[in-house]
Amino acid sequence: MSGRIYRLGEILPEGISHLFDSPILCFGHFNAIHPGHIRYFHTARQYGNDLIVGLEGSAQLSDAERIEMYSETERAEALLSLDIVDYVVILDTGGLSDLVDCIKPKALVLGKEFEEKRYEKVAEAVEQIEHAGGVVVYNAGDTQYATTDLLHASQHQLEKDRWSQFQSILGNWDIDLSSVLRKLKESKPARILVLGDTILDQYVACDPIGMSNEAPVVVVKELETRNFIGGAAIVAAHVSELGAHCKFIPVAGDDEESDLVDKDLADLSVVTHILRDSSRPTTKKIRYMVENQKLFRVSRLRERSLSKAIETLVVEKIEEYAPLVDGIVVCDFVYGLVTPTIVETLREISKKYQLPLFGDLQCSSQIGNIGKFKNFHLLCPTEREARIALRNQDDGVETIANLLMEETQASNLIIKLGADGFIAYGRKQNNEFIDRQHFPALIVNPLDVAGAGDSLMAGVSVALTQGLTLIEASAISSCIAALAVQTVGNLPVKLEDLSNFIQRQE
Repeated sequence: MSGRIYRLGEILPEGISHLFDSPILCFGHFNAIHPGHIRYFHTARQYGNDLIVGLEGSAQLSDAERIEMYSETERAEALLSLDIVDYVVILDTGGLSDLVDCIKPKALVLGKEFEEKRYEKVAEAVEQIEHAGGVVVYNAGDTQYATTDLLHASQHQLEKDRWSQFQSILGNWDIDLSSVLRKLKESKPARILVLGDTILDQYVACDPIGMSNEAPVVVVKELETRNFIGGAAIVAAHVSELGAHCKFIPVAGDDEESDLVDKDLADLSVVTHILRDSSRPTTKKIRYMVENQKLFRVSRLRERSLSKAIETLVVEKIEEYAPLVDGIVVCDFVYGLVTPTIVETLREISKKYQLPLFGDLQCSSQIGNIGKFKNFHLLCPTEREARIALRNQDDGVETIANLLMEETQASNLIIKLGADGFIAYGRKQNNEFIDRQHFPALIVNPLDVAGAGDSLMAGVSVALTQGLTLIEASAISSCIAALAVQTVGNLPVKLEDLSNFIQRQE
């Protein structure tokens, strides 16, 4: 009788262990299913055959959780809709130890957080299983930053399934994308200041020739070169094209690359004040490609903090623009622009003018720590960056998100999961409950992922500044990111393109 939901109160008298084949037990409240939970269940599968989820019933939740969460029935049905879950038992009466008595699992698999935090909820059950010779495993699943979905279905079917999942999310939150888009178009334009490292992205299209006879080196012939604005500059471009009035403070070299960035941003109506430093050439990343496959990247950059003189100029410019904007976006690529002094200045400015701060720190090939951004309205790290900040490789995504929000006191958090999309977390005012929602990546086989995070950051920041909720902002920004990854090189997403994309999908 696979695929059934039980209630603990109904099965307590006689137990149902005879129904299962080598049962594995998982435990939690599972209010919003996301890829972290799927990793957890796949790990549990290794220890037996029938996967049973003990679901915390409404009676076991705190008052704040009970008000905000889906009902126990809705949560149970969502779990059972997953192919990997065989049975769900709602703990409506009694606790986890009572369920252990009923099903006598071969293994109990828990997240790493249960070794310490919330241990009292599982202590008795752990003791029972160990006494009976069973296995207790603390493992929320292996951390992974890629997906294997394309091995199991066609691109068309996967994208169709993800859009259907996305539509279900919109329905659960009573969100109409067209209405959200209309809010962006018709509201008074937001005024946003962007601060961060400027990058010039250069793409070199090549024709493969073969292997060199002199050494095992791939030989290509250069066909065409094209430049794109990158780093914080493309975030400013997205902000402007999404309808906001954008001011941009970068530090760049006194060179041709910074002139190109300045001209492109001026064409996009971004008010740019480049602070030129001849000792710091404009960061340039050169990507060599054959068709849409990147062969390798060469970066020209200087990774050191600003001189005191330039740092003072940046602070003065922030103080000048602060009274004229509604929010500040900080894009730190860890090349030295966002110094401790500038971070402290931003906090003081935010408090003085009640300005929301939106922070993103990228350390794909650099060493950085998103945890330095305290009391920001939004932080937008990748899962890897969040783990680096917490020095935590073992806990599940849910625990990582909650720990990072606690450490930074961020009001909102987006954990980017690469091919698995992202999870949005929003702190509720006046209580400790945190809303969370996973959004799938709508494009399964992107042409170029380089600008996905930049477009997401820009979209959510503009939408939040316009008064949209975090979930509304995340929904519309899922579509913005989907558009951004369908072209080679960073190109700003326009509201008109966004509108057309939504209409085509719907």
